[in-house]
Amino acid sequence: MMGALLWAAVGSAGVLGLGYAKQRLWSFAAQRPQDYADGRPQFDMRTHLNGPITCEGVIYGPLGRVTSRFIGDFEAKWDGNVGVMKERFEYDSGTVQDREWHLRIGNDGRIQATAADVVGTGTGAQMGSAVVLKYRVRLPQDAGGHVLDATDWMYLTANGTIVNRSQFRKFGVKVAELVATMRPKDFA
Repeated sequence: MMGALLWAAVGSAGVLGLGYAKQRLWSFAAQRPQDYADGRPQFDMRTHLNGPITCEGVIYGPLGRVTSRFIGDFEAKWDGNVGVMKERFEYDSGTVQDREWHLRIGNDGRIQATAADVVGTGTGAQMGSAVVLKYRVRLPQDAGGHVLDATDWMYLTANGTIVNRSQFRKFGVKVAELVATMRPKDFA
């Protein structure tokens, strides 16, 4: 009996350990900017997230099903390493959301970002063909007002389209994922 209890405890710890290792070594959360350092084309936010931008995407809920679709219109302007990106999202529910990001890129590619619904300052980096940004976002009151940990990865494709994948977590548990594309409004 004691052996069975010990095996159950060790087995449970092993499963938990395996789950932790998977998340840290082989998943979305395991990515690092250095993984994309040699990627081409080089992603420079001041160039590729500049001017009028069109965005389309979907949001997946915690069960992996699409819970929302959206389109977005962005306008980004840069003065050297300091930029402002205004976003307007229209969701299939009829909800409209506006956000204004204030961005700063260091000479080393590190990013600092703030917005009205971001708690504190988001941090990230641009390296090679990718950009990562991590921040804490407060949902609107009608969506519960929760604060979620967000990680945005943006990948530049050869034709200039940006593919954005974001995950949102509460207490370390993924509660939503977003996949979107962004491209200049005058994109052919």
